[in-house]
Parts: sequence; C-alpha cells; structure tokens
Amino acid sequence: VPILAQAGRLTGETRYNDMALRHFQFMQKLDLRRDGIYRHSPLDEAAWGRGNGFPALGMALALSELPGAHPARAEILTAFQSHLRALLRHQDDLGAWHQVIDRPESYPEYTATAMIGIALTRGLREGWIKGSAFEIARDQAWKAILRRTSDDGVLLDVCASTGKQKSLRDYYNRVAIYAKDPRGGAMGLYFAAEMMAAR
Repeated sequence: VPILAQAGRLTGETRYNDMALRHFQFMQKLDLRRDGIYRHSPLDEAAWGRGNGFPALGMALALSELPGAHPARAEILTAFQSHLRALLRHQDDLGAWHQVIDRPESYPEYTATAMIGIALTRGLREGWIKGSAFEIARDQAWKAILRRTSDDGVLLDVCASTGKQKSLRDYYNRVAIYAKDPRGGAMGLYFAAEMMAAR
C-alpha cells in the first residue's frame, strides 16, 4: 500500500492510489480481526507481533503519501486510528508489544515495538492521532527499545524471519534473536529518526 501511494504521488496518476485502496481493503478482509488487531494469515488467528507492526507502519507511510482528496486517505486514516487504539490495550508495563500481540506470556518483541512506536510517533507529529494515551505509549515504546539495544548494536528479542504459520504454538516457538540483526537494527534506527523529527 505505501509503495502504491508513493507511486501515485511521484507520477500524479490516480490509478496508483485507487490500487492502494483496493489492496488495503483486500488485506483488511483477509486478516483484520473483530478486536481490531491483525492475524498474520488466514491459516491461524494468531496476531503475530510484526504482523501488526507492518500494518501500523504501512498505514503511517501511506498516509504520508496520499492526497487529501482521495477516498483512500480517509479510509486508511480511520483504520490507522482504530488499529493504534486496539494496540494500546496490549502494550506491556515496560512499553513493549509481544511476539503474539494479545498473548502477554509470549516474549516482548523488538521489531513490533519499534514499528508500532514509529507509527505512533508519526501519527502524533502529523496530528492523525491525539491525546496523552498515545503520547505515553510512544514514550514507553521508546524506552523499551533503548533497554533492548546495546551500545555495540546487539538487540534483544528480534523475531526470526516468519512465514505464515499454522498454529499459535508455531508463533510462540519462533526464535528470539539476541544479536546484531538487520531487521531489528533498521526498525530501531527508523524509530530513532522519527523521534528526532518529532523533537
């Protein structure tokens, strides 16, 4: 969706924004659960952590590109706000979101926390979301990332690459990386850049 929205902005061709909206609606029908968070795929109802980081970040990136007059903007903005409200209920006491978003017994996961933190930060800066609940969630997420990032770039609890899994147990059993990791490092740096822009 963000790539299509960016193509629309770069070319000025509405068809890319139309395509972005169609794909967004398709993904919502495929994976959005009634409680406002996303399952990873129709194979199982598990709400994988990064599988919720992707839509949160993706909607924020798309909103940064879509023209105000296009119907995609209003629809994605409403979905973005609803998704972040749903995610607030699942942030833990130390600011992290977990490998399975609604399962606090799963491990606190680095990339999901960073991606949702980026979405919160950009949403607050752009005025797409407002209020102290979102501000506190962003600040707590940033603290969680700082605690899980060493001075030499070693990260704590980045989920390994994860294709579509067939059961909740499969998501519980994904490897939690404790090392330098390009996915986690990229999201940690991206979150830092958003925090700098916000200040």
